Amino acid sequence: MPERAETTTELDETDRAIIDALAQDGRASVSAIATTVHISRAHAYQRIARLREREVITGFTVRTDPAKMGLRSSAYVTLKLRQHSWRELQATLRRIPEVHHVALVGGTFDVILLVRATDNTALRRVVFEVLQAMPEVMDTQTHLIFEDSET
Repeated sequence: MPERAETTTELDETDRAIIDALAQDGRASVSAIATTVHISRAHAYQRIARLREREVITGFTVRTDPAKMGLRSSAYVTLKLRQHSWRELQATLRRIPEVHHVALVGGTFDVILLVRATDNTALRRVVFEVLQAMPEVMDTQTHLIFEDSET
């Protein structure tokens, strides 16, 4: 039997407003979300529960300032992989503490990573001694980040 594609959940204006409010403050109370979105607390609670049940909302997180966390050197590192090695490699990449985001992409490279390290020496170690040493990785390119901000 062929694997079914994931179905998308239809979101209305209220769902999107709730998600936007939670994206601004993931610790906001249901009452605060209800006030912001102009719905009752019970309705907000029910909507949030439904969004979580349908896995539209998959969790809550905190945003940090990397520099204030001691991560003063950041780069996007692209990887070209040996054919058919993604499935084995992705779990390994996610376990590297300096790797903050992993994405399989299409184009001239296969994977893009957001790597954050304490300094350039640590960043260099991750790229040359960890990533390039992986047998699945054929090539890397490192794009230093001089300044970044969340949207």
